[in-house]
Amino acid sequence: MIILRRLTQKNINAFSGKEICCVERSTAYLTEFCDRYDVLNNISSIVDMNQRNLGKFVFRDKEIQVFDFSYLLQIDYANTIIVIMSDYYKETFEKISIMFDEKVPEMSVFYFANQETEYENFYREKYVAIPLKNIVLFRSGPHASSYVKGMDFADNARALFEYALQIGLNHQYELVWFVKNPAEFEQYRDMENVSFLSFDWSVSDNQEERDAYYHALCLARYIFFTDAYGFARNCRSDQIRVQLWHGCGFKTRVNFVRCEERYEYTTVISDLYADIHADIYGLRKDQILVTGYAKQDWLFHPNEEDIKKLRIPDAGKYIFWLPTFRSTEHKLEQLNEYDLKSETGLPIVNTKEKMECLNALLEEKNIVLIVKLHPFQDRDKICCENYSNICLIENEDLVAEDIPINRLLGHADALISDYSSAAVDFMLLNRPIAFMLEDLEKYGQSRGFVFKNIRDWLPGKEIFLFGDIYTFIEEIANGCDTTGDKRWVLRNKMHKYCDDNNCQRILEAVGILS
Repeated sequence: MIILRRLTQKNINAFSGKEICCVERSTAYLTEFCDRYDVLNNISSIVDMNQRNLGKFVFRDKEIQVFDFSYLLQIDYANTIIVIMSDYYKETFEKISIMFDEKVPEMSVFYFANQETEYENFYREKYVAIPLKNIVLFRSGPHASSYVKGMDFADNARALFEYALQIGLNHQYELVWFVKNPAEFEQYRDMENVSFLSFDWSVSDNQEERDAYYHALCLARYIFFTDAYGFARNCRSDQIRVQLWHGCGFKTRVNFVRCEERYEYTTVISDLYADIHADIYGLRKDQILVTGYAKQDWLFHPNEEDIKKLRIPDAGKYIFWLPTFRSTEHKLEQLNEYDLKSETGLPIVNTKEKMECLNALLEEKNIVLIVKLHPFQDRDKICCENYSNICLIENEDLVAEDIPINRLLGHADALISDYSSAAVDFMLLNRPIAFMLEDLEKYGQSRGFVFKNIRDWLPGKEIFLFGDIYTFIEEIANGCDTTGDKRWVLRNKMHKYCDDNNCQRILEAVGILS
């Protein structure tokens, strides 16, 4: 029989001298674990289900080997204890139990409750018998440890929130946001039933801040999030969690983790993607809502002031280029695909000479090319500024002017992409798209695609050589749309809806609107 036990100082003292095998590689957990118990010298190994985490891992100058999950079966349990280092420790314990089954007669597996887990367990118990309130909770962006400015109030969650305000939902529900710095959202201060709390308050030393955070988390009737969902891991069965995600695209998921128990619903754009997401996220079909994405509604409502705010030159036409990140900034290096060998940091237009030639063509055709970097992209690797008809826009620029990217894309006469889900969103406008495919094979091996024959599913012109870009720009200048037929066929397969009513459909699907 395998028993799950919480690790305490008493346990640690009882097992003094034994080795420790940690389950899941987490720098944040290891830091708190070693600070509390001073056990770094006892940690002999780590096991992890994410293949990207395997290999040598250096923590506080100590090199620790990270093994595949199956390594647990090789451990000497007489001299080693297993400690789960995960927000989802119950879920991880179930997997360990299944692995061992009847292989051992009796064994204890421990979990380390970090500060946030301890606080949440306290508040969950406090509110367990209290009825839920009419609170709708929103959060966007990655986990707090991977915070990128602006991503905590963006994407599908923000689009849905703005729609909720537009229809006056805040007169019926309290709308609460978890963000990094609530002080940045003073413009919402006087709105009825709208509040912004910091997700850092989950571990705040200030009890008033903690109380506010966990009151919203534990009593919200609906919880909408884009991307990270670990903060809502221990919700009650009567709370409804909706993973809005950030795109239905071409890339597959890097690490498979079954999400069936992690949220009640997710939104997708078509029946085709319902099947894909059921597979790559481990979901039941009844958990998948085919509504379209909330942020796609923005595409149909561009703001004329956005171009001026970003100081983009006037032009006859605008082409947007949204390259998928290859190499991230240092704190997000675990997301790296690989370093692109390029003088400019971009594919195909990979030398300054080519950049100058491209700019000359754009100037001749009265077209401005707007290069919008991915929020995760390492900016230091990109070199394409100081050109008359090429504008570089970073995440910080959009954040400073409070411009959602999909609203800005509504101005695009054409889009250049590669493997980004932005191209799938842009299909709704039925305008030309081109795909930079120089590293198609390498990217497929590094990340992989959701479609077996990926080129059959790209709704636009394929660009492999620099000359192909010239051809595409000349086509846009002349009003030619050579891949329109293919795009039209794929749009009807990849999108169920082609209007600006996705937010309404989402709220209807979960029962907020009837």
